[in-house]
Amino acid sequence: MRRATWLPATIFAMGLGIGPALAQGSTPSTAEPVSTATLASICAATSPNAESPLTAYCRGFMVGVGQYHNAVSAARGRRIFCLPDPSPTIEQVQSAFVRWAAANTQYGQDRAVDGLMRFAATTYPCPPEPAPANTRARQR
Repeated sequence: MRRATWLPATIFAMGLGIGPALAQGSTPSTAEPVSTATLASICAATSPNAESPLTAYCRGFMVGVGQYHNAVSAARGRRIFCLPDPSPTIEQVQSAFVRWAAANTQYGQDRAVDGLMRFAATTYPCPPEPAPANTRARQR
């Protein structure tokens, strides 16, 4: 599988908040946070060519948020979402997010990271935590 050499620089730029906003299929730079509606538009406008800038941005954003969630939740011991086994493909997650955003326009102005996490928590909920053992019942 061929990897794009510019992808790390694109992901680094996204981390700095220099992400593109969708405007007629172009990717102009902006210092404003990307909204959920903008991310959904970017993800909906992608092509089958995984090396297109829009596809790379959409999938890079999703993977970055997912990896950050894994790192933070491992430290805290609490997950917001749990992918099933086997995990869905990035293409499946992308399509599901676009559909979710279209059905949940009330979150369109939220920051993209917040909308993406809301989508993931709704779409891939974690199983309930086991109830803590009742130590009083054992003491009797």
